[in-house]
Amino acid sequence: MFLQVVVLLTLLSHMPALDACPKCGNMVVPYPLSTSDDCGNPRYRIYCNNGALEFLSAPGIYYRILSINPGGLKLDENLPFNISVRNTVMLFNCSDNILLSPLNCSSTSYCRQYEEIEEGSGCKGTLCCHFLKDSSMTSHRIRVRVGGCTAYTSVVDVQPKDPADAWNYGIELQWTSPH
Repeated sequence: MFLQVVVLLTLLSHMPALDACPKCGNMVVPYPLSTSDDCGNPRYRIYCNNGALEFLSAPGIYYRILSINPGGLKLDENLPFNISVRNTVMLFNCSDNILLSPLNCSSTSYCRQYEEIEEGSGCKGTLCCHFLKDSSMTSHRIRVRVGGCTAYTSVVDVQPKDPADAWNYGIELQWTSPH
């Protein structure tokens, strides 16, 4: 009897965790988000680097996660995420070959403000656009043709009068709650 209990406890201790990952710095990592193979769901991989959570958006390009708000809801893993309407994605050094999608490439585009700060100064005088997203769109990708633009950045919850050096850079993702 004792041997069976020890074996059972040993087997249970080596099973992969299906719950939340340990904190990363001071941020809680709720399920299904995963920072390793030992916790969460690997389909929702984020990275803990030096106490900061990061999201990999493209090979070698990480965005720092500023907050996670699960809102008390469980994600339906079969539903795709959407790019939140609070994102403003700006495309720089664009050619006329960019994908025909809802873009603002006028002099009122937010990217013109970005050109005024140091990080965006190299894009001054080139075609730049920002992606227009509304709540009726359900895409979870923004695609640009090869040769269309050479750089991009994304800002969350930008307001027309906010100076570019006060913007919150990143990408906000959202999921539809299960019905």
